[in-house]
Amino acid sequence: MKSPNPFLAGARCRCPRCGTGAIFSGFLTIRPNCTVCGLDLAKADPGDGPVVFILLSVGAIGCFGLLFTEMTFHPPAWLELAFWLPMMAILSLGALRPFKAIMIALQFQNAASQAQNDETGDV
Repeated sequence: MKSPNPFLAGARCRCPRCGTGAIFSGFLTIRPNCTVCGLDLAKADPGDGPVVFILLSVGAIGCFGLLFTEMTFHPPAWLELAFWLPMMAILSLGALRPFKAIMIALQFQNAASQAQNDETGDV
């Protein structure tokens, strides 16, 4: 059985092997195994990888947006902070689940050591 595209499966927070089972049981809690195909997800841990990508991308968006609004509209500092700080928090929390799922799917596809691919036996 061919694995689904890791980016599509991860963006939908689905199993990297079957593409249909959910991999999260809570907001960021990874299920012990897939509910559809039974893939062992207990060893799948992307660590700090998703946070690094989110920090870089959301930080760039926030910095550019803050500079753009300052140079274009010159609003008071309290108004900029009142808009951009919650916006960056929302973007960060919204991107965390898909980024974590994409990292898990890429670990599975590349047979990384934390998410061993049980079908091939590779480490």
